[in-house]
Amino acid sequence: MEAEGPAILVVDMIEQGLDHASQEALIAHLRRCGPGGRPLFLLTRSCAILDLAAVGTDEAIILWPANHSPPTCVARYPGTPGYEAVATCLASPEVRARTDGVIVWRPRVA
Repeated sequence: MEAEGPAILVVDMIEQGLDHASQEALIAHLRRCGPGGRPLFLLTRSCAILDLAAVGTDEAIILWPANHSPPTCVARYPGTPGYEAVATCLASPEVRARTDGVIVWRPRVA
């Protein structure tokens, strides 16, 4: 019987409820675990969590567009396909907090 590898942990909006300093401390801790740590799949819109300048070679950036296009891997270098799309989705924790809990809907047209 084959031994199973570590299960992947998926965390949606990992920054939820954390201030800027806490987000930076959390991602610094997770990065210290290195490639030998448990595989993580983090969904975020926070530039404190996904600092594009700090993405390591053992990390991947996956862009999953809101228009239901298939997800794509994005290289960690400015100018590569998808890089700017990812960068425009990110905001500081302070900016993200301004829209926390906001639900948008379209009114019915008569």
